[in-house]
Amino acid sequence: MNKELLLILGLALGTATGCAVFEGQSTAGEYVDDKSISTQVKAMFAKDPTVSAMKIEVESLRGEVQLSGFAKSDTEKERAEEIARSVRGVRDVQNDIIVRS
Repeated sequence: MNKELLLILGLALGTATGCAVFEGQSTAGEYVDDKSISTQVKAMFAKDPTVSAMKIEVESLRGEVQLSGFAKSDTEKERAEEIARSVRGVRDVQNDIIVRS
């Protein structure tokens, strides 16, 4: 029953966003997983005193997470990557955060 519910949710999200799946793009299930990963990473940023959830963007595609935006220090940049890597389903992290003092 859970698989059916996830499939319906995935199809509904794909339809609601006008998402069409073409060769090389994510399936509806992967799309839902990626949205969940991005949401979890951002939520963990919000809880962490070192990382500014408002200045760092998170995008996921097939379990690969890309971080972008600005950090105040190398420590913040490194912590953001550490947090992203700790989320279940993350296969790799590309850290494109720019440090600005």
